[in-house]
Amino acid sequence: MKRKRVYMGIAAVVILVPLAFLLHTFSPAPLPKPAPYAGPLPPAAKPPKEMAVYSVVAGVNHRVAAFGYRGGSLFQRRDFSMAGALIKHPNGDLLIDTGFGRNIDQQFRMLPFSVRLITFYSLWRAAADQLRDAGYDPQSLHAILLTHSHWDHVSGLPDFPGVPVWITPQEHEFIRQGGDMDFCKLFTHINYVEYGFEGGPYLGFPASHDVYGDGSIVIVPAFGHTPGSVITFVTLPNGTRYAFVGDVVWQLEGITEREERPWITRRKADVDANANSENLLRIVALKERLPDLIIVPAHDIRVFAEMPNVSQAVRANRQAKEISRGLSLTSSHLPACCRNSLLTCTR
Repeated sequence: MKRKRVYMGIAAVVILVPLAFLLHTFSPAPLPKPAPYAGPLPPAAKPPKEMAVYSVVAGVNHRVAAFGYRGGSLFQRRDFSMAGALIKHPNGDLLIDTGFGRNIDQQFRMLPFSVRLITFYSLWRAAADQLRDAGYDPQSLHAILLTHSHWDHVSGLPDFPGVPVWITPQEHEFIRQGGDMDFCKLFTHINYVEYGFEGGPYLGFPASHDVYGDGSIVIVPAFGHTPGSVITFVTLPNGTRYAFVGDVVWQLEGITEREERPWITRRKADVDANANSENLLRIVALKERLPDLIIVPAHDIRVFAEMPNVSQAVRANRQAKEISRGLSLTSSHLPACCRNSLLTCTR
């Protein structure tokens, strides 16, 4: 009997100690607070007046808050967005990531069993279908800009045949290696286009790439989550500035509370967790300097809900065209002297 109790005690230690350690990795552990960013600000951006940003949420993963950041509740259900963002620019529109694509159900079966076991998702509407339904002109889409190449960011690439996919050389090599969290190895005829960082430091990051040379869309390296991850800064004509941070954090609390992902998800998801933490703190420091900066983690549906969606964008464009057409028809029936000023005509 005594020996049995000893064995039971040993078994309890073997089970409970690792369990206690695992649970501890979900407890709050804020990173040290950095000083606010004190470096130079970039020259004022000159975004064209037609420029705009729209959310394209293709679906969600059903998670709990604890999955996204240390200190999150294990009992608070939270949907993680699987989304893209459409950047309208007269020189060519960009889609930052695609979220879930039309074939996510077949693609999902290629993921490791351990991932499938804990992943429960819903496909709402693939980005390509949302754009088509809204009457978006596919010829306006200049390229797809990947924050990185993990499965939930690239699933929709085959839905955009022929559209260039912009990636860093490091991320392109990562795709060639074909990791188990990457669908790209399944895809054929994807037109990958590499770009570099020829620009100087930008808002605390060591280098930059100004897409159109007007400061409105600037990409910076944020290697860590994957070898070629990036952050994209977007500045609108009204001065609103976004930072699309990809998976540097999964939820805003990663920034506001300086919390990394729990150890078990960080270990699986990040190629270089320390480098990713450095990028996290860069964003924290920048937010201290620029409090109006809108941080957009790829999987925080709350942020995407605050952005106009692509259907609203197309409706607004249609209404503007109808108003313009109506004004044109109205002015054509006015005396020639009044056609340039509908409000001042008194004849």
